[in-house]
Amino acid sequence: MKFEKFKEGFKSFCKKVGKRNFIIAGSVLLIAAAVIVNFAIFATGKDDEGYDYDQSAGMNDVGTNPPAETEVADEGDSYFSSVQISRQRTRDEAIEVLQSVVDNQSSTETAKNEALAEINKMAGVMETEANIETLVIAKGFEECVAVISGESASIVVKSEGLIASEISQINEIVYQQAGILPVNITIIER
Repeated sequence: MKFEKFKEGFKSFCKKVGKRNFIIAGSVLLIAAAVIVNFAIFATGKDDEGYDYDQSAGMNDVGTNPPAETEVADEGDSYFSSVQISRQRTRDEAIEVLQSVVDNQSSTETAKNEALAEINKMAGVMETEANIETLVIAKGFEECVAVISGESASIVVKSEGLIASEISQINEIVYQQAGILPVNITIIER
């Protein structure tokens, strides 16, 4: 009996919301999940051999047997390239899904407006991340990847050990470009 009431209530709710809005909400959730998984895989704070990099100490904690410098350089270069390519692919797919909602003749105006707003938001985040990466590299870092997620940011830099002034410079750049407070910024050495 209770299940039947729930079933009828759910059907009524679905009719009010509409299929298109469910599809849009599902697409946005799928995109968000893809970005989070991408970040979790590529920005864990550890390199491929499990060495942990601690930004708060200002030096990398690699123990007594760090990998050879050439290995680290090769891994670092491919790491930054692969993260940027993966991030771009994920975003291209997300924009393609949102653009299909905009282009769909049967989409409601509300759905189209939400999709356009999401596309504009993504474009703004992409521009901000690119600005942060450019400015961090201009401060002397060889490589940088910035990932903004809501009110937090993760910045991955190629470094042999960050010092306090470098951490401050990165925090300042992120705050100036994105308005994100330093307590919400994670800096990861690679």
